[in-house]
Amino acid sequence: MGKCCFGVDVGGTTVKMGLFTPDGDLLEKWEIPTRTEDQGSHIISDIAEAIERKITEAGLVRDDIIGIGVGVPGPVDKNGVVLQAVNLGWGIVDLGSELGKATGFPVKAGNDANVAALGELWKGGGKGYDDMVLVTLGTGVGGGIIVNGKMVVGVNGAGGEIGHIHLEDNETEACGCGNFGCLEQYASATGIVRLAKRKLAAVDTPSSLRSTEVSSKTIWDAVKAGDALAVEVAEEFGDYLGKGLSIIAAICNPKVFVLGGGVSKAGDILITYVQKYYEKYAFHASRDALFRLAVLENDAGIFGAAKLILE
Repeated sequence: MGKCCFGVDVGGTTVKMGLFTPDGDLLEKWEIPTRTEDQGSHIISDIAEAIERKITEAGLVRDDIIGIGVGVPGPVDKNGVVLQAVNLGWGIVDLGSELGKATGFPVKAGNDANVAALGELWKGGGKGYDDMVLVTLGTGVGGGIIVNGKMVVGVNGAGGEIGHIHLEDNETEACGCGNFGCLEQYASATGIVRLAKRKLAAVDTPSSLRSTEVSSKTIWDAVKAGDALAVEVAEEFGDYLGKGLSIIAAICNPKVFVLGGGVSKAGDILITYVQKYYEKYAFHASRDALFRLAVLENDAGIFGAAKLILE
């Protein structure tokens, strides 16, 4: 089969795994359950066993394994030490060292959002560029910042936590991080629902949203159908996210923003509302940044993890 590597994306429910060529061809992908009981003490050994099984099943030669890249939902420092991963039950875990000892292969680890950004840069919506920001719009707002082809990690692995940019001084509800007025309180899937429910309670405007379950999907469907109240919500959403991205651009000046996560399933209409507000707020030298939709979806993490070890 020749040289290959493993990309691993550790989530709170499943561990996604992929076998890749050095050119980024995905040969095979599979999942194993994430066993978070006992403070996640089984996760590393489960990953090691799954890799050993795959080596045997695929008839691989150990000398052909370049190594293992891993993305983890928490801050990871430059040495591959996880500083905390609440969803896994982990405190400080030297993932690079422990998984390396368990498998006998070189291991590199990073924050899952940063690693996903690397994947989108390599084989996804940011392909062809060296300076990119991935914005994942899901339950929260995650992100990964790539400058000159390299992940911006920061001293504690918290680089790219764009969802916690402060945008609103008058917010009375707390963000999951404990602060008030974070970007993700308005630009995530839960955030746009909050905006819509507040709008529905504040005005009497007729809207299809009054007779359906309010979700990110139903809001964007209503926007596409020309629902006036939904359009107002989309404008507010776009204002918050566009402003947040303009702040990021003033620091790292990316060539392209790649929008992923569940909210991005709305499609190109999402870019329409975000880009115009971004251009309103952005510093002139950053105003021509491109906007793209992510294309790797749930595979971004394993692609990025593979790229991490190949570097």
